[in-house]
Parts: sequence; structure tokens; C-alpha cells
Amino acid sequence: MPIHDQGYRRFAGTREPRGRAWLVIMKAGIRSTLARKWLRIILLASWAQFLVRAVVMYFTTTYGQLASSILATNAQTFREFLERQDIFVFFITIFVGAGLIANDRRANALQIYLSKPLTRAEYIAGKAGTLLVFLVAVTWVPAILLLAVQTMLAGNFTFVRANAFLLPAITVYAALQVLLATFTMLALSSLSKSARFVSIMYAGVIFFTDAVFGMLRFLVRASGASLVSPTQSLAQIGDVIFRVPPRHDTPIVLSIVVVLGLIGLSILVLERRIRGVEVVA
Repeated sequence: MPIHDQGYRRFAGTREPRGRAWLVIMKAGIRSTLARKWLRIILLASWAQFLVRAVVMYFTTTYGQLASSILATNAQTFREFLERQDIFVFFITIFVGAGLIANDRRANALQIYLSKPLTRAEYIAGKAGTLLVFLVAVTWVPAILLLAVQTMLAGNFTFVRANAFLLPAITVYAALQVLLATFTMLALSSLSKSARFVSIMYAGVIFFTDAVFGMLRFLVRASGASLVSPTQSLAQIGDVIFRVPPRHDTPIVLSIVVVLGLIGLSILVLERRIRGVEVVA
């Protein structure tokens, strides 16, 4: 078959501004993840607590005698709501995040990604964004909507004015909640080519550290026992943020150091593991 020289032709497509390549990775990841039936089921189940609490809020605002009962809405309500969403954060982190980088490493796709005009930071941002979207959808979004439901049912802003710290408290705690899960999972995913093994490692980190915390608290009754568990350190931060009695006597500064330190360590692991392949001629 003859090949005809068509010469030089100007690129007729549209050029995307630099720094937006991570959005392509994130959108593709979200689309492929939403195609999974089990994820849609988990997402629907994660909103069950929101519906239950919204119904409770309706009855407490409609029937005044319930306003002073244990069903009354207060800061503890939102603290408990986000804490009980932890189970869905756990499952979504494993279901969505385990293969985000591990699958690319198994298929040697990192060489293709990083051979494009795509920086390492953009690649990580795209993968992180995929997981963050789903985690925010089961933490920050329903918690904020729950606050909006309380305001609408009350018909005034009395509750919001009396608890002005709730909006930043929900935002800060949810941010720590999803960032800790996201970067820990991405770091583990970058260490293996097997998404199944990554899932086991993540579950092992959560359950093992909680088990060590339980043993230390029972046997030694050490004041800083919660520092060995990222989930307990996060819970301690949440208690302080929502102005409820802390469950541990660990200094809040040390709990913050544990959570931020683990996030920083995960970013360091990603920086070391996500690298292009040098081709030496």
C-alpha cells in the first residue's frame, strides 16, 4: 500500500492549560469506579444514618417535649454522626483506593503516565482526587446537609448561632478524616502490584494498631496509649474539635502530631515510589 506524504499540518485540537492533567485522571477514575455495583450499594448504605437522624430531628423540632431528651440535637450529634461514618470510610477506602496505584504498577502504566507532559504531583493528585470525592460524599457532605436540615426544621438560625463552631468543626474533622485515609491508602498502594494485598495491609494497619492500643490501655493504663493508633488519635482530635469530653487523657498536640505525621510519611513514601523510568541511550 503506498504511503502518501501529507506534509506538516497544524494541530487542530484544543490545548488544555498546564496543570489540569490531574483532572483527567480523576474523572476517569471516578467514572470507572462508579461502574461497580458494590460501590453504589455502599454509597447508598452510607446515607442511611443521615436519613435516620433527619427523621429524629423532625420529631424533636415538631414535638417540643422531646427537645430536652437524649434525642436533642447538639454538637455531640454531629460528632457521633461522623464517627459512625468511619465504617463506610474504611470500606470505600479499600474498595476504591487499593488498586489506584497498585494496578498501574502491575500494568507498568507508570512509565506511560510519566512519559507524558504529566508531573508526578499531578499523577498523585489525580489518584488522590478519585478517592477523596467518594470519602467526602460520605462524611462532609451528609454532615453539612444534616446541619442544614436542622436549621430548616427549626425555621430559624438559633441553633447555628448558638453552635457557630460546628461548620468549621465539621470541615476540619472531615478533612483530617479523608486525608488520613486517602494518603495512607495511596502510600500502601504504591508499595505493591496487588490490590488485594494492599487491602490486607490497610486493614492490618487499622486493626493491629487498635489492638495494640487496647492491650496497652488494659495492661499498662498508659496515658499516651492512644498515640499508637491513628484512629484513636483522630478520635481524640474530633472530641476536642466538637467540644465534647475527650475519651483519652492524651495531650491533643501529640494526637495532632500522630495524624499529621502519618499523612506526611505517606506523602514521603509516594514521593519515593512514584518515579519515571530513566532511559539511558
